[in-house]
Amino acid sequence: ALFFLAAQALLGLAILLQFNFYTVVLAIGSLLIVAIYPFMKRITNWPQLVLGLAFNWGVLVGWSAVHGSLSWPPVLVYLGGIFWTLAYDTIYAHQDSQDDAIIGVKSTALKFGAHSPAWLSLFFFAALALALWLADASFIAHMGVGFAALHAGWQIRKFETHNSALCLRLFKSNRDFGLIIATLLFLDCLFP
Repeated sequence: ALFFLAAQALLGLAILLQFNFYTVVLAIGSLLIVAIYPFMKRITNWPQLVLGLAFNWGVLVGWSAVHGSLSWPPVLVYLGGIFWTLAYDTIYAHQDSQDDAIIGVKSTALKFGAHSPAWLSLFFFAALALALWLADASFIAHMGVGFAALHAGWQIRKFETHNSALCLRLFKSNRDFGLIIATLLFLDCLFP
């Protein structure tokens, strides 16, 4: 396992060093967030926020690899991704919330409890609002965000905090949420 880890780390470093200096420094900046994330359930009620910070860092790295700097569009996509991660990982965390409470670990599922649907609405729609605001794109891209909003509304309407099987199903449906937006953005690029 240690050999595999070292090989993966060296491969990642070899790839990273192919990018511009700005991107290399930015990517290295993510290591702190990645390193602290596994401990967040013991420290804060917001481990899903730290997960969002870590998971979505690639938006910033990808943009800077192409442009050599950052600007508002990738920062807003990053923030939207954090909100989306807060939403879907809160749904996921509800599967284990009773066990988490017993063993003393923290999560947004425990923090929000029965109020989770309202928080999910805020997170999903903050992500979508940022996407809409930033999409200096055609009607096709806006349709994608609209369809994703319908999907998010369906998730919130179906959500039950104590139904583990449903929480897993809704969590997995976020693949469709992302696919809706990605597909319509791709179509927008094809037919500007």
